[in-house]
Amino acid sequence: MIFDEIVLFTYIFSLSIILIFGSHGFIMIYYHHKYRKNNPQSKESHENDLVTIQLPMFNEMYVAERLIDAICEMDYPKDKLEIQVLDDSNDETVDIVAKKVKEKQNEGFDIQHIRRTNRSGFKAGALKEGLKTAKGKYVAIFDADFIPKKNFLHKTLKYFTTDKIGLVQTRWEHLNEDFSILTKIQALALDGHFVIEQTVRNKSGFFIQFNGTGGVWLKECIEDAGNWHADTLTEDLDLSYRAQLRGWKFVYLRDFTTPAELPTEMNALKAQQFRWTKGAIETGMKLLPMVWKGKIPLRVKLQATFNLTNNLVFPFTLMAGILNVPLIFIKNSGPYWNFFNFMAIFVVAFISTFLFYLFAQKDVHADWRKKITLFPLFMAGSMGFALNNTRAVIEGLMNRKSEFVRTPKFKTEKKTGEPAVKDKYLAKTKVQPSTYVELLLAAYCLIGVGAAVYFMEIAALPFQLMFFFGFATVSIMSLKQSFTKKELLPE
Repeated sequence: MIFDEIVLFTYIFSLSIILIFGSHGFIMIYYHHKYRKNNPQSKESHENDLVTIQLPMFNEMYVAERLIDAICEMDYPKDKLEIQVLDDSNDETVDIVAKKVKEKQNEGFDIQHIRRTNRSGFKAGALKEGLKTAKGKYVAIFDADFIPKKNFLHKTLKYFTTDKIGLVQTRWEHLNEDFSILTKIQALALDGHFVIEQTVRNKSGFFIQFNGTGGVWLKECIEDAGNWHADTLTEDLDLSYRAQLRGWKFVYLRDFTTPAELPTEMNALKAQQFRWTKGAIETGMKLLPMVWKGKIPLRVKLQATFNLTNNLVFPFTLMAGILNVPLIFIKNSGPYWNFFNFMAIFVVAFISTFLFYLFAQKDVHADWRKKITLFPLFMAGSMGFALNNTRAVIEGLMNRKSEFVRTPKFKTEKKTGEPAVKDKYLAKTKVQPSTYVELLLAAYCLIGVGAAVYFMEIAALPFQLMFFFGFATVSIMSLKQSFTKKELLPE
């Protein structure tokens, strides 16, 4: 009986946390409608201003040339453009970049191949090193898997309307969204952030974040905010908050996009999600005291707190998934039916999340009805990532430092089909031991599915199926990579 009560209490507490974070979608939708017409203002172009473009790279042999070519094709005066290729690579990328930079220098571009003796500070360290010699008033940053449009600088620089605008961020577009179910689900998830979250926060006067790429900074803003720091895995989020706490204003452009690749392999996606989740926790621990001490409105403090802590939902999602199974047996052997009726209100969190992503699709996609049908798969995937991201949360809370793990790039420019190249980097990635735990959790949740069917717990069945499908898919796709490593290695 005591065990049953402990399980029940823990489950209700976990669902309460999920309800709090999940219901935030209603708040986002409310602000989405309230500030819909609060669009950013622009003025004349800044073509007389020198712009530095920074291209941080680490072992990007497949996409380095493509990015440099795209930058040099920008419709902006050549004599007002400085390009820094911040190359920390230790493989063939170095020679590829050196050759391409030399080619562009011969064409008259002010482009430099900047190398460091070590990878200290990872991406943040490279950006900071490049900033030491950057000549531009503005600094645009692009990761290696992006292909900025030719008119990027024309579209973004005109939004620096006052001396207090420190950043203009563009929305990510997905080059290979239709490549697979995995990329389609990622696109759905990212659209929630880029279409609704970033837009609503910016229009409502809340803090937003630089997304690490596809944006342009006022160099003075970076320096005034304390420059790039390497003490978190999300140096972009860290600098964004420090700058806004200093009074700088940001502009987010929902309707102008910068195309980029989505990861096409599960382990690459897991590494990316781990880095983003852990980095956000690290940044929250670092900056939340500053947020609450800052002279900013309470509503801004509350939204900033939610933004920096929402990854805490993953451990409670994992806990709910584990406890779902014994609770089916407890319900059918004890006097707890009233508690289970009460739990029906937690469906509200599911509805809130659904509406959040529904509005994100309706706002920018004509075929939104087709795209939103993937929502159940997205939810199952989120549940399947619960263990991976819980590890990230725990490491972040424990202040355990780890390496900045790059996301392998495949140069998948085509909408569907096979990757343009076989990525040798992927062959070197390791399957985490937690993958086998995910496989065990899938088997465990399958027991829950069977129990739900046996006891006719129809209301519990959809969630049991999503947990099972999520853990099974994430683990099997992760293990599949290890079986294909030999095929990916060069002859």
